[in-house]
Amino acid sequence: MSKDRFKDWEYPEFDERGLTKWNWMCQYPENLELGKNTDIGAFTYINARFTVQIGEGAEVGSHCSIYSHSTIDDKRGKVVIERNVKIGTHSVVMPGVTIGENTIVGAFSYVTESLPRNVIAFGIPAKVIRHLDESENKGV
Repeated sequence: MSKDRFKDWEYPEFDERGLTKWNWMCQYPENLELGKNTDIGAFTYINARFTVQIGEGAEVGSHCSIYSHSTIDDKRGKVVIERNVKIGTHSVVMPGVTIGENTIVGAFSYVTESLPRNVIAFGIPAKVIRHLDESENKGV
């Protein structure tokens, strides 16, 4: 990641619908905690009713959904996405999940259970595929 990429990073502002100028949205933005230099892709939806924390340097691809409350099955719980996590496009993160530092979640994954730090995980549901070695942990 280029150090200049985030030299002008700013905490997002939300309009009355929860939309940002980058075309991602959050319901209950007062319960969203973003670390510095986070990058959230366009058309991503975050439901932060029961708190969503996204750590410094995390990247969430476009068209993702992050739910702290699922109205279909009434699951609820805080979602924690730790530092330097990367979540591929079109992925879904369900309530109560923690994704550990430096973990990479592949595109189109459905994350229903917490994932440890320093792994690559993907699938429906997402499963750990392998652990990252020291040279692959490129944190912020």
